[in-house]
Amino acid sequence: MLALVTGAAGFIGSHLVDRLVADGHEVIGVDDLSSGRNVRPGVELWEMDVTDPTLAEKAAARRPEVICHLAAQVSVRASVADPLRDARINVVGTANVLEAARAAGARKVVFTSSCAVYGVPDALPVPPDAELRPASPYAASKVSGEVYAGMYTALHGIDHTTLTLANVYGPRQTPEGEAGVISIFTDALLSGRPTRVYGDGTQTRDYVYVLDVVDAFARAAEGGGDGRRLNVGTGVETTDRDLHTLVAEAAGAPDDPEFAPPRLGDLPAMSVDPRRTREALGWEPRTGLRDGLAATVAWARERNARARS
Repeated sequence: MLALVTGAAGFIGSHLVDRLVADGHEVIGVDDLSSGRNVRPGVELWEMDVTDPTLAEKAAARRPEVICHLAAQVSVRASVADPLRDARINVVGTANVLEAARAAGARKVVFTSSCAVYGVPDALPVPPDAELRPASPYAASKVSGEVYAGMYTALHGIDHTTLTLANVYGPRQTPEGEAGVISIFTDALLSGRPTRVYGDGTQTRDYVYVLDVVDAFARAAEGGGDGRRLNVGTGVETTDRDLHTLVAEAAGAPDDPEFAPPRLGDLPAMSVDPRRTREALGWEPRTGLRDGLAATVAWARERNARARS
């Protein structure tokens, strides 16, 4: 199978490239290298913005069977500050990728969404058929992308699966830019810098390990879950305060965060129900949080050591 992966040099995308190559597939990566730098040697890379109109022409020439679309503007706060940029990358970019899939005669598109589309849920963990309540331009752009994917299925017969991700963490997630809280805690604790918990520490999130996430992508690319929204998470809530304790234990650092006022717009709680994903793809989140944090901290230690040498 020839697969095209957008966002191929990013945190999740680079792990997906590794997985697809390990499974024996040929991969083309698309990335403008504006944030991710995880380029796999030997993999064909198109260094370009996902909105570049020449993408369809290039895809038509190479004819990938599947496109996994991970390239995105992923910061909620950045989307609020600059909604036009968010829409250009996430809405126009997705339309451009779908048009590339049509031009290539692709069999399927696997679209990356976020649990942010659910807004403040009525109950936890959130089922994949819950009402969508986007409360930020970022979340609205992900809903739009899912609608576009469904429209291309109806109009052009291109199958699609939407993978709605919980909070993804793991090696290659750096503390700079649009980082996750685990990478921020890890970097600060390994460096002896202060850490900060916003609010009273009771806010919860559903943390899912990156290699488990790419397993869902690989299974969806092979043909499972067509036309559906599938949650990729554990269904387990972890509070910010408990998360800090677990990261501190993994890093061998003091568990003594500062507390700051809650941030405007942060959801009080989130977890997603992965049961439909299990039924559709045979997928399970196999990595426990402690094991995933140990691997993440080990990677961060090695990264820091390389930076010092």
